[in-house]
Amino acid sequence: MRYLLDAMLGNLATYLRLCGHDTLYALDRDVEADDAVLELATEEDRSLITRDEQLAAHAEQSVLLGHRETEPQLRELDAAGVDLAPVAEPVHCGRCNGRLARIETGDSDDGPEYVPDDAAPVWRCRDCGQRFWKGSHWDRMAATLADVRGSSGETATDR
Repeated sequence: MRYLLDAMLGNLATYLRLCGHDTLYALDRDVEADDAVLELATEEDRSLITRDEQLAAHAEQSVLLGHRETEPQLRELDAAGVDLAPVAEPVHCGRCNGRLARIETGDSDDGPEYVPDDAAPVWRCRDCGQRFWKGSHWDRMAATLADVRGSSGETATDR
């Protein structure tokens, strides 16, 4: 799926990208005004994820969230049918949504100076150059997503 997160939901971007979703954050494109957000969603054929009821009502495809915190928002997305299972091979950069390419850990190209010796495989964003590997941050996020998916039997009033 292709998603557009409005200006209020930037924390969700990394989680959705970890699950393989092509997820654009509106502020990454300097888009904040409702009309511009709707135009971007339409132009790029993206489902809008928002907390703004009026904005959601005007979007062709949208998911309206009620919570302010990330984990309850993830639960709402799960209840809305968004697949929140982390992908085995990351596809999208957690920072900018660019496409990732697998690299050898010894590559001397631009990127952070420190990549752990046991970090294999490593991916680099083709757009921003950021490197990624499945370390403790990945594990924490995957555990949060597993917890969210494990509790999907709850109803909105249980949360």
